[in-house]
Amino acid sequence: MIQKRQLPVLEMSCAVCAGNVEKKVKSVAGVRSADVNFASSTLAVEYDADKVTLSHIKQEVQSIGYDIVIDEDPTGDMAEAMEHKHYMALRRRVITAWVLSVPVMVLSMAFMHQKWSWWLQLGLALCVILFCGRPFFIHALKQIRERAAGMDTLVSLSVSIAFLYSLFNMLFPQFWLDRGFTPHLYYEAAVMVIAFVSLGKLLEERAKRSTGSAIKSLMGLQPLTARLVEADGEREVAVASLSVGDRISVRPGEKIAVDGVVVSGSSFVDESIISGEPVPVDKSCGDKVLAGTINGRGAFVMEAGAVGGDTLLARIVETVRQAQGSKAPVQRIVDRVSAIFVPVVVAISVVAFLLWLFVGGNLSLAVTTAATVLVIACPCALGLATPTALMAGMGRGAQNHILIKDAFALENLCRIDCVVLDKTGTLTEGHPVVTDMLWYGDNADKALLRGIEALSEHPLAPAVGDKIASEHIEATPPDSFESITGQGVEASFRGIGYRVGNASFAARTPLPDDKAAEFVTRRQESGNSVIYYSTSDRLIALMAVSDPLKANSAEAVRTLRRQGVEVHMLTGDSPSAARAIAAEAGIEHVRAGMLPQDKDDYISALQAKGHKVAMVGDGINDSQALSRADVSIAMGQGTDVAMDVAMVTLMTSDLSKLPMAIRLSRKCVGIIRQNLFWAFIYNVIAIPVAAGALYPSLGLALDPMWAGGAMVFSSVSVVLNSLRLKQVRL
Repeated sequence: MIQKRQLPVLEMSCAVCAGNVEKKVKSVAGVRSADVNFASSTLAVEYDADKVTLSHIKQEVQSIGYDIVIDEDPTGDMAEAMEHKHYMALRRRVITAWVLSVPVMVLSMAFMHQKWSWWLQLGLALCVILFCGRPFFIHALKQIRERAAGMDTLVSLSVSIAFLYSLFNMLFPQFWLDRGFTPHLYYEAAVMVIAFVSLGKLLEERAKRSTGSAIKSLMGLQPLTARLVEADGEREVAVASLSVGDRISVRPGEKIAVDGVVVSGSSFVDESIISGEPVPVDKSCGDKVLAGTINGRGAFVMEAGAVGGDTLLARIVETVRQAQGSKAPVQRIVDRVSAIFVPVVVAISVVAFLLWLFVGGNLSLAVTTAATVLVIACPCALGLATPTALMAGMGRGAQNHILIKDAFALENLCRIDCVVLDKTGTLTEGHPVVTDMLWYGDNADKALLRGIEALSEHPLAPAVGDKIASEHIEATPPDSFESITGQGVEASFRGIGYRVGNASFAARTPLPDDKAAEFVTRRQESGNSVIYYSTSDRLIALMAVSDPLKANSAEAVRTLRRQGVEVHMLTGDSPSAARAIAAEAGIEHVRAGMLPQDKDDYISALQAKGHKVAMVGDGINDSQALSRADVSIAMGQGTDVAMDVAMVTLMTSDLSKLPMAIRLSRKCVGIIRQNLFWAFIYNVIAIPVAAGALYPSLGLALDPMWAGGAMVFSSVSVVLNSLRLKQVRL
């Protein structure tokens, strides 16, 4: 049985570590795929549960110095607790490292020639290395045993070189004096490297937690407890213990615990956190309610229909979590660079040592440059450049009701120069309404029409029925009823035949006057559908039905055009209705009477001209065109299954979210490029400087201690740059 899981990974210190974990998990028999995201510290694994267990995968990961958290609790509390424990242990090591390292640094500067100072420095340095630096050495040894390497390897080598060289010089100074060299101690460099690198890891962890705050805020929408209705009364229980079919009491002002249906009572529910719609929705018996939404002043009892991971809120959280863990195409290149990064850095360190020892004749400089190169090289910045920006960007999108399915969609969305819009439900409300009526009959005719439309399945029938119901006229059911596909309906009442439908079907007599002719002409020119209601010898009524443009559609189209995006509208509606809506929305490129295959061909033609096309539809009826587009975007209102179909889902019905999504994508990709540029430039400049490139001309040699500080700055700056996405205006 094939299963997919996303598991927290502990003890990773750089992108190389992520690559090591990924490679190890992929090598396990029964694992079909594995992706490790360094920024979110998660492993997405697909495996055959009949061939391998998560416990076995955990053992394999532990064998190379890392760990994964197997949390069967759907709330994720266990994983959260273990990650917090790991964070607090790191925090203790950082505090201890700085408390002990600062005195070592002071002693090395103020009492460098005092032997008692040397022994005190040695004691303090051993404490820092054995307690604060122990994880670096343990991980490095396990990695070397598995023929892998990472940032822990670089730190361990550099600290070992500085410490052992200092220890030898302290115990056997005469060895170097006899050969014309002055022995130096570098205990402060060894301990400050551990202090700086540990501090950098702590800052990274805090910043990475901030990039993932959108997930935590979404998860916080669901309450922890609910009131279960039982035969003998109500009892408060944990939401995790609820089952499908349970009845739950919801009081005024409370959050709804699970998805379900109202079985008694009524209220208004604020669904803005899910759908983005600001107006509370009236809920009564039979209406669906969603987990995480907020009840108004009323009270009701609901029956649970979806619990745990099956609720819409849980699906949204999982969609965002998986999207944040996905890898952009550019990240694959970075991963390949990171895989060879450590061996290359070690080689440069060895070359620098040999060069300054045999060519420069300076043993002290040779040791210093070798250690400095190992410390200053930063695979962290490379590894964090892309995923931190993706996490922050996708989290910001989710907070604005924009669900982006994966990194590929986010990266492609910024390249879009052409948007194809479906009309009904995308540009328009998707709910036809009767805008005008011209009556020649009486209220009895209206009552009968309401009764006829109640039996009709035509999409326009509810609009007519609602219009008559608004006049408080009760329905009169017909004696017989028949639906004529593509034309209308035919009914009889007390021996008289009635027809409701289009002109060719229901206009059985000439229009009675000029007023009726003008009504038909003007409404058709405005793009409205005209419904005829007649008997065999008289016209009873004319009704104009339209699907009105959404309030923000025209502004959304203008914003898209300002962004340099060409807007097209495709619809299966009539040419007159299409032209009217397009004119109102400000769209120049319009095609009417389009079948699914026609929409597919239209998008293909645009792509053949070199356009990058986004298709916006409902995710089901437009599935063929959506699959053809470079980016598929579904318009939803929180319950649409299009969330599972399209690359991007706009959870609200507001089309203005579309230009927001494009702007978010452009900002996110821009920050990724900035991060990668500075990460590469940092290493390209820093490593040669650390190797002593400036020493011959300027006499400058970088100390390992300051190299550690520079390395910390590079990785933290990348994360902080990504966090700017949380404040960018959309």
